Amino acid sequence: FIATFIVPLFMPQGVEIDRLIRAQIAFIVFAAAYMAEVFRGGLQAIPKGQFEGAQSLGLNYAQTMRFIVLPQALKITIPAQVNTFIGLFKDTTLVLIIGIFDFFTTLRSALGDSNWLGFATEAYLYAAFVYFIACYTMSRYSQRLETDLNPERVR
Repeated sequence: FIATFIVPLFMPQGVEIDRLIRAQIAFIVFAAAYMAEVFRGGLQAIPKGQFEGAQSLGLNYAQTMRFIVLPQALKITIPAQVNTFIGLFKDTTLVLIIGIFDFFTTLRSALGDSNWLGFATEAYLYAAFVYFIACYTMSRYSQRLETDLNPERVR
């Protein structure tokens, strides 16, 4: 909403940004805020002893982050990252508010055709199935990735 109606008010006269690009920027900023919180939480979950151990080995800050802290933080944040990705995937249907065609808008326009009368239930079930399969696949991949990166943890 803000990307469509408010941002153009702040643009110089004659500058017009496409609605799709504005929607993409809005989704990127929205997701970036959530991902920043996910990574902040992951970094705070690393014990202080890890930093102290890296200092005792003579590693500088960049080496500590690259070899010690970030690999552990990324392992910790995998479930939250995938949760954010799945939520963002489902939120993409919100672009229909600003008049951009997405999966559901295409579905609704197809249902408006006289050849599709009486198939609304099947069409919506198909859409639900597509969304379920996409989200389930992301979730299962996340679980497999988490297991592969943490072999000592048994589910």
